[in-house]
Amino acid sequence: MFSFCSKPNVVHSKKEMERIMYDIYIAEAIIEDDYSSFNTPEKKEAIINEVFKRNKTNQARWDTSLSWYSDRVEIYLKMNDSVKARLQRQQKQIETLLNKEIALEESVRDRTRLTSEPPTHYSFTEVNPKNGFRFMLDSLQIKERIDSTNSYFSFYALGVPKNTKPILSSQVILEYKDTTIYINEIITENGKHSTPIDKYIDNDTLETIYGFVRLQDTARWFKNIQLFDIQIGKQDSLSQTHNKLNKPNFESLQLEEQR
Repeated sequence: MFSFCSKPNVVHSKKEMERIMYDIYIAEAIIEDDYSSFNTPEKKEAIINEVFKRNKTNQARWDTSLSWYSDRVEIYLKMNDSVKARLQRQQKQIETLLNKEIALEESVRDRTRLTSEPPTHYSFTEVNPKNGFRFMLDSLQIKERIDSTNSYFSFYALGVPKNTKPILSSQVILEYKDTTIYINEIITENGKHSTPIDKYIDNDTLETIYGFVRLQDTARWFKNIQLFDIQIGKQDSLSQTHNKLNKPNFESLQLEEQR
């Protein structure tokens, strides 16, 4: 105790030493991880000097402090253990954040991947729920699938609650040569929802179709919502599929959902 109390003023306190040691460990890890950027003694010295500058010290005072504490091994080891424990906690936090970012990126890639064919059935009850889907049809697909009349993007919604309304929306973007039309719908009721698609407007021809259905539900309050019989194309081809999911069957699904 007498030895510690007689510590010279030039020597950093334990708290200061732990803070500087932590920053130096981080700097050394950066140098080791990105050796090509710190491949000269000058570059390595520069990043260490930045640590000293941030902690309002210099190489000489650090060397003096380190030498003083090294002669008092017990104190030095306790400081070193404290710094290492902090580094381990920080590493775990960083790994957790990285894992979350990776999961988020994968989820975004899945959600935003454009496909020419939307799913025929979509559920928001997946183990790793996504918030919707997107699709795109180019000019060749439009020529094959979109008629001059009676073409739609349509689906049946099931599980939309009556009292608390989710933020469930659909959008179809029709890109013509000189015009772009945005058609939005907020889904507040169960049943069939259809968006008409015009192949021609004012002597302008449809070139690209973009669309999506999205549910904003980070808390997963509306995880029972499902979309059935999702279709895009000519009305004739749609009606054949719609007949497979006739009204009585859909009503039975609604009754089952209510139960």
